[in-house]
Amino acid sequence: MDELKPLVASRTFWGAVLSLASSGLAAGHYTLTPADAASAVDIVVSIISGVGGLVAIYGRVVASKQIAWPK
Repeated sequence: MDELKPLVASRTFWGAVLSLASSGLAAGHYTLTPADAASAVDIVVSIISGVGGLVAIYGRVVASKQIAWPK
């Protein structure tokens, strides 16, 4: 594992967040099945990816400097 990625790009991170959220739901007498949890992780990762793409596009549109290859 030599490659690095941001914490929010990790499925494990979002799985842990969802696990904590489901614990909070359980305290409020709501239940989340393992299948629901797995599906929710996929949905969250998809949403985060989409938002990341939109932020990248927005950043390029409002940028004040051109992109140039190093010489």
